[in-house]
Amino acid sequence: MTRDLHLSRPGFSRRTVLQIGGGALGAVAMPAFLRAAPKEIVIGGPAGAARYFNADVFPAIEKTLDLKILYEGTNSLTNLQKMQADKASPKMSVVIMDDPVMIPAAAEGLITPVTATAVPNLGRLVPGAVHRDGLWANYQKPWAGIAWSTKRMKSGPASWAELWDARYGQKVIVPSIQNTEGFWTLLIAAHLETGKPFGEAQYAIDAAFKKLKSLKPNLLNVYTNAPQAINLLEQGEAWMIGGQFSAYTLIRKADGSPVDLAVPSEGGFAMPSGIAKVKGAPTDALADAVIDAFLSPEIQSILATKAFVAPTNPAAVKPAGFPDGAALFAPDWAFFAKERAGWTERWIKEMA
Repeated sequence: MTRDLHLSRPGFSRRTVLQIGGGALGAVAMPAFLRAAPKEIVIGGPAGAARYFNADVFPAIEKTLDLKILYEGTNSLTNLQKMQADKASPKMSVVIMDDPVMIPAAAEGLITPVTATAVPNLGRLVPGAVHRDGLWANYQKPWAGIAWSTKRMKSGPASWAELWDARYGQKVIVPSIQNTEGFWTLLIAAHLETGKPFGEAQYAIDAAFKKLKSLKPNLLNVYTNAPQAINLLEQGEAWMIGGQFSAYTLIRKADGSPVDLAVPSEGGFAMPSGIAKVKGAPTDALADAVIDAFLSPEIQSILATKAFVAPTNPAAVKPAGFPDGAALFAPDWAFFAKERAGWTERWIKEMA
């Protein structure tokens, strides 16, 4: 189901489509160049979000802004590589990536700041949602726990240690470190091996790999494609997926699939999702408008109810039952971004 955006409300406004040639536009007027012919804009983002983006988010934005969105759905590292290859002549105007991948994108000058003048909702987000003077902003915060098969298990795992339980030989899936959510498996492994709290364990990577190797007898596979992994869980071939997102698992549950998401006793994790404008964006003003839409309470309310993610605009509607964001652990993403390439090589060698 889609719904139009209420543009007369504070927040998402057609003023953000363009502020040219004479100031603010009324809630009913559309810029002449947009009325003349719908424009196209290319957005890069996660493959796992394509379903609810295409079904609920993009139609609402397209209708309001009179544009066509072309979506490049893949993982964040792949979109980063595309931006690097196309730096001289970008094809994407807006990119949606995990925060740790935004860090190298910023360092390489692949994204450019947005301002509260062009993107009014930038100034309405919860504290900590805007990074590096507007280089990127968090438009949602999924949470991570253990996805589990209600077909195979009577109750959800109470502890992360259950991933290692011998009862689950060849029944567990974990993400590759090539996927950002793969860090949760490393972090949990370090925590279980050292007994240290998450804040300290995240730096104990040797201990993490030591513990992680002991998980291999329980692994059905290691994924880079989240939708395929969820399919295995739905079919009952996998019993648990470690470090899985609310935005993937709970959507399937709402559709009637025999899956659920547990936040074990040790705690869950916050995975802020960022949105940014590509430097040299071929549709610069439209990029501002689309980013403002993603930060608006209208679109974030759709995301919260359809994708099971916590909004970052406090005016958005948040369904009951969402976990307390303050209780979710957010790691040192700068450390993650710095070390990720080496961890990936080590993962390939030691987890083969």
